[in-house]
Amino acid sequence: MLAVHFGAGNIGRGFIGSLLYQSGYETCFVDVNSEIVDLINEKGEYRVVLADASHEELLVKNVRALNSASDPDKVVDAIAKADLVTAAVGPNILPHISGLIAEGLKKRTTPVNVIACENMVGGSTLLKEKVYEKVTEAERAAFDKRVGFPDAAVDRIVPNQSNEDKLMVTVEPFYEWAVDETKIIGDKPPVDGITWVNDLKPYIERKLFTVNTGHAVAAYFGWQAGARTINEALESDKIKQALAATLQETGRFLVTKYGFDEAGHNAYIEKIIGRFANPYISDEVTRVGRSPIRKLGGNDRLVSPASQYAKLLGETPVYLAKSIAAALLYDYAQDPEAVEVQETVQQDGLASAITRFTQLQEEQPLFKEVVMQYEDIQKNGI
Repeated sequence: MLAVHFGAGNIGRGFIGSLLYQSGYETCFVDVNSEIVDLINEKGEYRVVLADASHEELLVKNVRALNSASDPDKVVDAIAKADLVTAAVGPNILPHISGLIAEGLKKRTTPVNVIACENMVGGSTLLKEKVYEKVTEAERAAFDKRVGFPDAAVDRIVPNQSNEDKLMVTVEPFYEWAVDETKIIGDKPPVDGITWVNDLKPYIERKLFTVNTGHAVAAYFGWQAGARTINEALESDKIKQALAATLQETGRFLVTKYGFDEAGHNAYIEKIIGRFANPYISDEVTRVGRSPIRKLGGNDRLVSPASQYAKLLGETPVYLAKSIAAALLYDYAQDPEAVEVQETVQQDGLASAITRFTQLQEEQPLFKEVVMQYEDIQKNGI
C-alpha cells in the first residue's frame, strides 16, 4: 500500500507518518524542504521517540520523499498510484498543494481518499474546495464518484525541537486521529490508530476548545508570569488553577451542546492539563502563543468558546475573558502579530483593538468582561 503524505515536518513524520508505517504503508513524503527530502531518501528511515520516562523508540522505515518544488510531475504520478493521500502542512498551505493533488487525481481511475490532518474545522473540506477550483465541471463530477475528502480531528503534541539527527522526532505518547467515515469513498483506509466517527464536529470542538484553547491559555498566562516553557508555567499553582477554571468553562458549554458525559469530560480535562505539564516536553510559550491575531479570531480557540458559552448558558465566562485579555497583552517583540496587536492598542485604544481582533462588540457583556480582565492583569497579573 502506498500513502502520499504532504508535509515532512515534525507532525508529518512523528504522528501521521509513524501511524502509516505501523499500518503497513509505504509512505512517500512531499515537501519543499530539500534538506529533509534528501535525508529521507538517503536514509530511508527515521526515529520517533516518546517524550516520557521510557524514551521508547520506533524506527519508521519504508519511506521516501519528493520535492514538490523541483519534481512536481513525480508528485502527480505518486498521487495517481496512491492508496491514500494525507496532509499535515498547516491550514494556510492547503491551497498551495491543491494544484498538484488536482493533477494527480485527474490521472486516477480508482477510488482514493484525501485526508487533511490540520488544527482546524473542515480541513479536508477546504482542501476539496481548493482542488475543485482547479478542475472542470466534468472532472468534479468524476471526482465526486471516486475521491473522498473526509474531515479529521488530530491531536498530538509534537514540540518544537532541534536534534542532532535531523530526522528524529520526539512526540508525546498520547494521540488521537478521528475521521468522518460518512465522507469515505470506497473502503475505509486500513490505518491503525484512526477512530472512525459518524459525526466529527463534537470531536473537533472538544479537541479545539480543550487542547488548543488550553495550550494557548497556558502560553499567554505563562508569558504574563515570566515562564519560558509551558511545563514551567504549570509549575505555578495559580496558573494551573486558572487554566483548569478556563477549561471548566469550555467544558460546561461542550457538555451542554453535545451531551458529553460530565465526569468523563472532566477526566479528559485533567488528562490534557497533565499532558501540558509533561516534564519531558519543553515547549516554549512563545511557540505555543505565536500568531495571537489568528488565535483571537472570532471562530478560533478563545473567542469562539467564550461566545458559545455566553449564548448557550446565558452567562459571561470570566476565565475565558481573562484568557482573551492575556492574549491581547501578549507583547513578544519577535512575533509580528503580537507587535501589531500592541501597536493597535497604543494607537487606536483597547476597545478598538478588541473589536478589530475578536469581532466582539462594545455592547456585549463579554466585551466588557475582557476590558475588566485586561485592566486587572495589568494591575495584578494572572
